[in-house]
Amino acid sequence: MHSKASLTLAVSILIVSGWGIVSALSWPWKAALFPLVISIPFACLAAAEILWVLLGSAAKNDAADFKLSDHLPPELALRRTALAIVWILGFFAAIVLAGFPIAVPLFVFLYLRLQGKESLAFSAIFTFAVWGFFYALFDQLLHLPFPAGWIRTWLG
Repeated sequence: MHSKASLTLAVSILIVSGWGIVSALSWPWKAALFPLVISIPFACLAAAEILWVLLGSAAKNDAADFKLSDHLPPELALRRTALAIVWILGFFAAIVLAGFPIAVPLFVFLYLRLQGKESLAFSAIFTFAVWGFFYALFDQLLHLPFPAGWIRTWLG
């Protein structure tokens, strides 16, 4: 049953990503870049999964149920999971309120300082590097306009 489901999913992903690749090839380069960057790796991974299912060994493991952690107390695992969810929701809130160009470095810095307990120097240098990469790729190279966050919109 597992290999049938895996094969069906992989074939479906290969068909959809192949359609995305073929469709995007006739578009202008800037418009086609994002679909191609997503569709080509998906097609390769789906093809690899198809080969794995078809040519792989017959020995199958039982499916494992979702488990937070076996080696940790359930309270600690739930606390860590909740903390990760809070960080993700905080990042989304920062994107909505401040916009991507501000939210990304803000999140990186706060996560490194508060959650990672890294030094101020390391956090600042790493944040600057991430911001530089983000700025160079999305603003300078791809010229992607990001909407201003709600705060910047309210302030004019």
